[in-house]
Amino acid sequence: MLRTHTCGELNISFVGKNITLSGWVQRSRDLGGMTFIDLRDRYGITQLVFNMETRPDLCNAARKLGREFVISVTGIVIERSNKNLKLATGEIEIDVDSLNILNESALPPFTIENNTDGGDELRMRFRYLDLRRNILKENLELRHRMSIEVRNYLDSLNFMEIETPYLIGSTPEGARDFVVPSRLHHGEFYALPQSPQTFKQILMVAGYDRYYQIVRCFRDEDLRADRQPEFTQIDCEMSFVTQDDILNTFEGLSRHLFKVVKGFDPGAFPVLTYDEAMRLYGSDKPDIRFEMTFGDLTELVKGHNFKVFDDAEIVIGINAEACSEYSRKQLDALTDFVKKPQIGASGLIYLKYGADGSLKSSVDKFYSPEELQKWAEVFNAKPGDLILILSGSANRTRKALNELRLEMGNQLGLRNNTVFKPLWVVDFPLLEWDEDSQRFYAMHHPFTSPKPEDINLLESDPGKIRANAYDLVINGVEIGGGSIRIHSKNLQKRMFQLLGFTDEEAQKQFGFLMNAFEYGAPPHGGIAFGFDRFCAIFGGSDSIRDFIAFPKNNSGRDMMIDSPASISEAQLKELGITFLNPQKQ
Repeated sequence: MLRTHTCGELNISFVGKNITLSGWVQRSRDLGGMTFIDLRDRYGITQLVFNMETRPDLCNAARKLGREFVISVTGIVIERSNKNLKLATGEIEIDVDSLNILNESALPPFTIENNTDGGDELRMRFRYLDLRRNILKENLELRHRMSIEVRNYLDSLNFMEIETPYLIGSTPEGARDFVVPSRLHHGEFYALPQSPQTFKQILMVAGYDRYYQIVRCFRDEDLRADRQPEFTQIDCEMSFVTQDDILNTFEGLSRHLFKVVKGFDPGAFPVLTYDEAMRLYGSDKPDIRFEMTFGDLTELVKGHNFKVFDDAEIVIGINAEACSEYSRKQLDALTDFVKKPQIGASGLIYLKYGADGSLKSSVDKFYSPEELQKWAEVFNAKPGDLILILSGSANRTRKALNELRLEMGNQLGLRNNTVFKPLWVVDFPLLEWDEDSQRFYAMHHPFTSPKPEDINLLESDPGKIRANAYDLVINGVEIGGGSIRIHSKNLQKRMFQLLGFTDEEAQKQFGFLMNAFEYGAPPHGGIAFGFDRFCAIFGGSDSIRDFIAFPKNNSGRDMMIDSPASISEAQLKELGITFLNPQKQ
């Protein structure tokens, strides 16, 4: 070994010991008669000291070391006269008596510091340098710890980790597949799995009643901060269970992670139905770190000759407590915010409940003070509060007010990333109607079971069917979701028909699953957590990218290895693909 210790473990108890350290030069300081170097490895930083009086040769050699040189040193641990108690090793330093340069380094294109001067694209191109920064190291350590604790917890409940294939068949439902051409079967393609959904259901039929896998999944969809083309799921399935069994088991997993990784127990998770979540928050993934739930003014405000309200399907609002002193400029900024194309509101109405008890709105000429007082009562408003109101079609207005609520949460500092508020959202609609194709699509996937009491609506009123489905939401982020599955071949066939599959199409794509259901499929259900998102939430970040060792950028490119890339004509020919290489067109 080229070291006896790491750069993070030495402390005052090691004084007088002869040790060898290896690592990278973080920085150096030349103080005339003394040269100090901070040596870094994965475990921490240790200060090295070179004395010009006692070892001028070593001191001169140390002064020639550049940032990120890889070196090995041997020396005696001594007590520092100028201690740095912010460092674990800050009470000691190494009086070096041997220096060996293991490898030189070019000048890095950005500083290897937490507050680096490198932009996103540059750091992704030199990801191996970016990963040397403490902030990313700590993120990956968090990810590692969480994966270990997930396995420990599930193993304690008799779950079995089983790998499923990466080369599978393509399905048209859901997001776009990444496809892989077959060399042995020209004109045929594998797909990379969007999830191991059908395989884990087959495992339930096979009798492996508690399965899990920390598994790589792939979706060819547009990217954003919490999406990557390849991502990791904690994928789980159980047999002989009800929805409550799933929620209890995986709330237990989540609380275990909170306890051992974050050091606190969030307590029992509240449960909201989908309808409640949409009514109170306008979102199926509400951020409940703060109140500001929706109030409905629709019936109160109609019939007063204010056309905006009279023509609206709904009129709803939120109460921003202690914000009645918002200036005209601030209110105009909020109006501009809700009128952004991605928000979609046509305008914003406000009611200020002054600290003196006065009520002033932007529509005073249409409503009396007594009527405005009734508005305030809907929101339980008190002097000093500000009520913000939107109107229009139901779905768009709820969506817009949700965005305004989150914006107010940000402005008022109510979305603290060190606070965690999990909840379950249940009873989703089973289906959603698509106007363009004039057909229903499964809101989750076609294997989700309807609520038993709603099965009789399959043919008569499918839009009203609720799914036996559930999502785990933490701080406004969907962390995981799942459902009780259909385990009856006849019910699965009715579902496929409702989704527009012919018997032939259903048999071609899912015949293996339908056939398996003929051989004693148990009642079963499961859930999958977005592991990258789970890590980002625990790390207090909105982006999953810094919790993945080698992520893609917003265009789906790996900047470090420059992929995707074209392949040779010979490779294309071998795969039976005859279109021209785009670079040669």
